[in-house]
Amino acid sequence: MPLTREKDGKRLHIKSRLMGESLVRKSLYDELDSPPQVKLFPDVNVVKIGGQSICDRGKKALPAIVEELGSAKKRHKILVTTGGGTRSRHIYAIALELGMPTGIIARFASTISEQNAILVSTLLAHWDGIRIHQDDILKIPTYFSQGCIPVVQGMPPFDYFALPPDKGRLPIHRTDAGTLLMANLIGARSCIFVKDEDGLYTDNPKTNPDAVFIPEIGARELLERDLEDLVIEPSCLEILINSPSIDRIQVVNGLKKGNITKALDGKRVGTVIYRD
Repeated sequence: MPLTREKDGKRLHIKSRLMGESLVRKSLYDELDSPPQVKLFPDVNVVKIGGQSICDRGKKALPAIVEELGSAKKRHKILVTTGGGTRSRHIYAIALELGMPTGIIARFASTISEQNAILVSTLLAHWDGIRIHQDDILKIPTYFSQGCIPVVQGMPPFDYFALPPDKGRLPIHRTDAGTLLMANLIGARSCIFVKDEDGLYTDNPKTNPDAVFIPEIGARELLERDLEDLVIEPSCLEILINSPSIDRIQVVNGLKKGNITKALDGKRVGTVIYRD
């Protein structure tokens, strides 16, 4: 970019198309012509292990899922993220009772998601599982070249600066949202959420036996339905709609052996929510 000097000759400027822009002008973003976002790691699959749905079940769920992930690494590059689970709900309840702000509550949740990342990476040690931090993302090629399965906490690093929600004080961007943000950042091949349900239903199937399974749906349509309960955090839908690099997410039941492998292989299993 060329340099330009002010008429008085005292100050140099870098001449660019954003020179002098405030970045808040409404029509600016319609005028910007940018190439597609670079996909940093388009061959990596981001797989989130649910906290309450999977990690909290302990030996009833985790060993089989860990073994399936370990076997799948022979054919797939996998980046694992972890949820917080019941312990997150517990600290949420205490923090709300004590009047804690959203940012503090989000920080609490990050520490618990981190505990589960340590737990899962330790169980994956036989398959070269390694716990990494969010700042280590650009080191992913090194981890995969050494045959590792990197594991990172799913809570996005907003922490103290978590956005205030419309209602209440619970953070709206939790581990599901953090996982999808991670997948968008790296331009992942797929983003898979491992839960204890077959996928998305019209209501919570645990409490409503009449809930109807939804095998595939667009994110906008799902928002318009305004369902009472969702299998993923509602903020994920907005993120998916606006994502320049991820066009779908998949929710599978990790308690059914082989479902994670099927999803990694691109097969239709669980629920697919796509960017419409």
